[in-house]
Amino acid sequence: MTALGVSLLRGAVTSPFKRAGGPGATLPTGRAVLPAAPTAPAPLAAYRTLCGFTDPETLPLTYPHVLGFPLAMRLMTERSFPLPVLGLVHTWIEITGHRPPCPEDRLELTVYAAELTPHRRGTEVTMVTEARCAGETVWESRSGYLSRHAAAGGTAARSRGATVRAGAPAVAAETAPPGAPAAGAGLPAVAEWRLPGDLGRRYGAVSGDRNPIHLHPLTARLFGFPRHLAHGMWTVARCLAEAETGAGPRTGTGTGAWAATGTGADARPETGTGARDRARIRSVRAEFKAPVLLPATVTYAAAGDAFLLRGGDRVHLTGTVVRER
Repeated sequence: MTALGVSLLRGAVTSPFKRAGGPGATLPTGRAVLPAAPTAPAPLAAYRTLCGFTDPETLPLTYPHVLGFPLAMRLMTERSFPLPVLGLVHTWIEITGHRPPCPEDRLELTVYAAELTPHRRGTEVTMVTEARCAGETVWESRSGYLSRHAAAGGTAARSRGATVRAGAPAVAAETAPPGAPAAGAGLPAVAEWRLPGDLGRRYGAVSGDRNPIHLHPLTARLFGFPRHLAHGMWTVARCLAEAETGAGPRTGTGTGAWAATGTGADARPETGTGARDRARIRSVRAEFKAPVLLPATVTYAAAGDAFLLRGGDRVHLTGTVVRER
């Protein structure tokens, strides 16, 4: 069993004994570290193909998060972690590439829990992943995971105000009312993707994230979902791959390598100067709005630095990118 599999099993065992939102909750102060090592080429190639990345000279912006996810799961399933890992919802992610890591770089990964934040639907924890090469921080990400629960007074927990940093007790926070409809809902369509029913199993194989909600309708129903779900990080990666190529409107399968121009499911990725001439994406912030039930047909929409993924009128993901100038 992989290290991530062990963590998932440990989380299933320990989650029933944890109660989110309890008074005096603290985060563990320890850090999980993966020693410096080059990236394994075969899993990286499979990830690139499944997500649509075409640049062979740099790591996809999302890939260090995949490498560090087992460390995050190890921390979140420890007995000292205050939230039950079962039921945690990935709500947002911010990724910054300070310089483009190369596959040959020996990356050292560090993961830690940064803060607890009261949220109108429960408690949110921020997990940080950092990648260093020869002591230099070349990449980092921050992810929010929500544990849903009622506040101590019986009402929904308040949202985004005071935060609780690692080792500090939780405090209540006043919040603003819920925001307006998802930003960017009117962005023009760029591509339509047909996502097959086995996408979760395929992404689980290349990423190691074999959470049962992504694998099969039967296992997803055990957790209250009508069908299994696409991985949120696959949706982010696929949108970033599309943003990197600067593609025009077209239709495709959504799970292979695609053309940067043209239409049709048989189009192929741009590998010449067209893709490279676009300014490199330095950072991204994405917010997960609603799960994608598989199989599905979704639309990638984008304009300027904003993008989203929607199915019909339902927005699944919104995001913005920052490119190098």
